[in-house]
Amino acid sequence: MILGLLLALIAGSLVSLQNIFNSKVNEHTGSWTTTTLVLGMGFIASLIMGLITQGTGMFTLQHMQGWYWFSGVIGVGVVICLVQATKLLGATYAISIVLTSQLGFALLWDSLGWLGLTKVPFSLNQLLGVLVIVGGILVFKLGGGREAEPEDKVNPGQRRQALHLD
Repeated sequence: MILGLLLALIAGSLVSLQNIFNSKVNEHTGSWTTTTLVLGMGFIASLIMGLITQGTGMFTLQHMQGWYWFSGVIGVGVVICLVQATKLLGATYAISIVLTSQLGFALLWDSLGWLGLTKVPFSLNQLLGVLVIVGGILVFKLGGGREAEPEDKVNPGQRRQALHLD
């Protein structure tokens, strides 16, 4: 259990770090180039590490549902949406919403036993936990923080660019 908690904490820190890096790459290249770089470099790194640790056995895919192959396509959506959300909302607010959404949908899919998951009984404590996190995000967002730039000081080109995918 301790190892699982440690790995989850590391994953969370890496997701936040990757989100910041992706945002900075996106400032210089655009959303589709950023997505290509992120997923392309991830593919190369995964391939190399897989070959080192598992050899060619990593290509043996037995008893796998065909629709699991779409996880890479889902990754494209994750990167595109997260890069744009960070651009429009800032890293902390975007990640907070992503994590809450992730937790809420995981609760839904676990409770219904969808996507090949073992069905986990739904409890009010689980729902309360998600609602407490949503409340925390509302306190974070509505409780103050940095002031928004006045409308007249925002470059109109930046405003238009923020509304559309590059």
